[in-house]
Amino acid sequence: MQLRFRVSCCLIIVAGLLIGGRAMRAAEPAASERFEQLLNDAWEFRMRENPLMATDTGDHRYDDQLPKVSLADEKRHNAARSEFLARLEKIDRDDLGVAEQASYDIFGRSLREGAREHEFQTFLVPISDRWGFHIDFPELSRNMPLSTTRDYENYIARLNGFAQYAAGHIELMREGVRQGITVPSVIMQRFNEPLEAQIVDDPEKSLLYKPLIEFPDGVPESDHDRLRTAARKAIVESVVPGYRQFFEFMKNEYVPSCRGTIAASALPKGRDYYRYCVVKFTTLDDRSPDEVHAIGLAEVARIRGEMDKIIRDLKFDGDFAQFTDHLRNDPKYYPKSAEELEKEVSFVLKRMDGELPKLFGRLPRMPYGVRKVPDFIAPQATFAYYQSPTGDGRRAGFFYINTYNLPSRPLYMLEALSLHEAVPGHHLQIALQQELEHLPPFRKYSGFTAFVEGWALYAERLGLEAGFYKDPYDDFGRLTMEIWRACRLVVDTGIHHFGWTREQAIEYMRANSAMPLHDIRAEVDRYIGWPGQALAYKTGELKIRELRADAEAKLGEKFDVRAFHDVVLGSGALPLGMLEQNVRAWIDETNSQLGG
Repeated sequence: MQLRFRVSCCLIIVAGLLIGGRAMRAAEPAASERFEQLLNDAWEFRMRENPLMATDTGDHRYDDQLPKVSLADEKRHNAARSEFLARLEKIDRDDLGVAEQASYDIFGRSLREGAREHEFQTFLVPISDRWGFHIDFPELSRNMPLSTTRDYENYIARLNGFAQYAAGHIELMREGVRQGITVPSVIMQRFNEPLEAQIVDDPEKSLLYKPLIEFPDGVPESDHDRLRTAARKAIVESVVPGYRQFFEFMKNEYVPSCRGTIAASALPKGRDYYRYCVVKFTTLDDRSPDEVHAIGLAEVARIRGEMDKIIRDLKFDGDFAQFTDHLRNDPKYYPKSAEELEKEVSFVLKRMDGELPKLFGRLPRMPYGVRKVPDFIAPQATFAYYQSPTGDGRRAGFFYINTYNLPSRPLYMLEALSLHEAVPGHHLQIALQQELEHLPPFRKYSGFTAFVEGWALYAERLGLEAGFYKDPYDDFGRLTMEIWRACRLVVDTGIHHFGWTREQAIEYMRANSAMPLHDIRAEVDRYIGWPGQALAYKTGELKIRELRADAEAKLGEKFDVRAFHDVVLGSGALPLGMLEQNVRAWIDETNSQLGG
């Protein structure tokens, strides 16, 4: 009887476990469905609220609209964010699959970061000296489809919406002035240049009229005159007045009221805000400004050692400062024309294209191109930047190269720069991410700066494995690019945490790199206007290199660089902690499969 009782109890327990297991399995689809619906609802909200981003992702339902910008809209966005977060927290993460759990964590992180941004009221500073609606808008024709009459009507509708779009930004920035949350005045000395370029007397001289000069075959000739008339009217009645109104606001109200300080810590709640920026841009929740500063000093010292060795190997008669002055001032290291610069970049990238299959098992289908940085923003822009492809496949990725002030564009930095911005850097990573079918849209079209920029800096170093940097000057250029990112850790924390002056930051960069002084000044101003962003590059690269070194050590002869890169890139951009989990799981799985 006692034995039977024990058996019966066991059967009851087993039955209970089975029933519980069935209940859990029955609950899992419900949790998955709720989570999928939440992601869909949040994505739909994002597309409606940001029609420009919708266009970029290939969603053309809102091609005739611009984002709504006002204090009320910011309040509404924050309320929606809170609602999405509340819905997320009601879903039991344990009821989701492994891939869903990753999206759960990333989505939650993005919502909480958005809430923190709202708390710090970063929306009151929607522009800087190098980015903002006023700088992006003249590129509108490059960023939306223009193949049919309907496309042109959408384009003109957006031109007509510009005045209100500008007025909304003025409302935000006026409130920023009232609360003492503004851009530092030192970086706004040339605010007028990108604005004045858009204030034209003749609408046909506007950059925004260019697509109306010639039409594609998909636009019937019978529509040409009507569309041109409508475009001229929109430029005269909306675009030019919008830019003029914004210019007058900047000149008479905003720039005179910009703060005289440069540190983020000088803002309301500034020290907390900068600590948040450090965590946001490194994705490392325990990373402090002091730790970042120390890592930067150590990396600068290490890289300087490698640079000093190249100088000795070249038998240069002088020290580091004299060598870098030589590089800055000898014309032979600089292009003689914009065409020469573009051709050099194109040649470097075509060489790398042929090496990619040796380093990657999977490559993106989307191609990339090379363009010049537009003239109206070139004086404030960096040496180069990347624009991602659109989600509908209508626009390739583009590497923008700055041909302004050619004596500040050293040829010895081109190999590293090109590998960073295009392949195997930004284009390869971002285009591949957009093609990962298992990712939800919010992960395909967003990312974490530490991952994105960390990968691109790591990609510069991959040039060593692909046969680049054979010339010692090119290798010195690679190290110049690397030490530039290491200096950022020191300078960004120096400015925003330790109270450095702009002059201190410039001098530190000058003393530890071969960068032209024009670029150094522009870069320091960038760090002043974008607290914390500069920390992402070196932080991400160091983590990827650490993970690769660990994989090589643990896998030995079984290590496959192509497989390693596919794992790093195979889940899109991730917080660095999640990337580490993925790589370490791959190492364990590889050892298990191959007998380790």
